[in-house]
Amino acid sequence: MPPAKSDYSKDLVAASATPLILSVLRNADSYGYDIIARVALLSGGKLQWAEGMLYPLLHRLEGRELIKSYWGKSDTGRRRKYYQITPAGEQTLQSQRNQWREISDFLSRAGQAS
Repeated sequence: MPPAKSDYSKDLVAASATPLILSVLRNADSYGYDIIARVALLSGGKLQWAEGMLYPLLHRLEGRELIKSYWGKSDTGRRRKYYQITPAGEQTLQSQRNQWREISDFLSRAGQAS
């Protein structure tokens, strides 16, 4: 898979990666390639993550106990590692969503300041 391509700065992509992954997993358990595809779909193709960017992040989130993984089978019967959000991940997601809303409000107010 090619490197991550994005219409956004690396800093913004990095800052948004955790809440995006947690949001995707809040809707349903998923596996790496599907998470990449969902993020691309949700962003209208503006975020094109690479496996090399995603898997280290999934491992970090699992180490922080925000997600957990388990082995399942794909439709073709192949083993596949699935990821699932944990209660701690739910709390982190809610906290990060609130922080993003606040930052968005700050940016809006800053743009209106004279």
